[in-house]
Amino acid sequence: MEQYRTRSPRYGPRRDRPRPPRQPLPSQAGRGAGGEPVRAARPPGRQRRPAPVRRPAPAPAPAAGGPPNPRLTGLGSGLFCTVVMFLLGTVCSALFGASLTAYGVLFLPVCALTALWVRRGDLMTAPVVMPIAFAVGLLPVADGEGGVGGTLMGLVTALATQAGWLYGGTLIAGLIVIVRRIHLVHRRRTAGAGTRPPA
Repeated sequence: MEQYRTRSPRYGPRRDRPRPPRQPLPSQAGRGAGGEPVRAARPPGRQRRPAPVRRPAPAPAPAAGGPPNPRLTGLGSGLFCTVVMFLLGTVCSALFGASLTAYGVLFLPVCALTALWVRRGDLMTAPVVMPIAFAVGLLPVADGEGGVGGTLMGLVTALATQAGWLYGGTLIAGLIVIVRRIHLVHRRRTAGAGTRPPA
């Protein structure tokens, strides 16, 4: 009978060693059992807060009972000044006996109102329309002998004698326009510096 060789074991008895836990693959990291992505829970103290929404400040409501503050275009300011001076010239001719002094005095506040009420984009038109309005308003006040020629001669004479009122009203309008222009430029620079990001 054949005898089978028995090999002596080189090593000792096998011991069942616990297997190390299986590491997940990089592609499977952050996924659940079904393969769905799992979001890591954030600590309660570091949760993102929604950014505050900046709303533009509402425009200030006009004060009740305050003075009127219209905004006239360049053409509108010219029409306003011309029509008002013509009406004032008619009133002066009817009430004050064509007094050029009264007409000149009334011309000054009209110049100031025109320069204050013209809108920002047409500031430079206010001093330009003053001489035109002054000349138109002199038509009912100027003394003429009659006819077109007499009226023109009276108008030229009134312009020559009342040039001081004309220069004074134009100067007032020019100063108001310059002050408004400087204030507008200052406001734009302040607004630009406020929105500029810090260096």
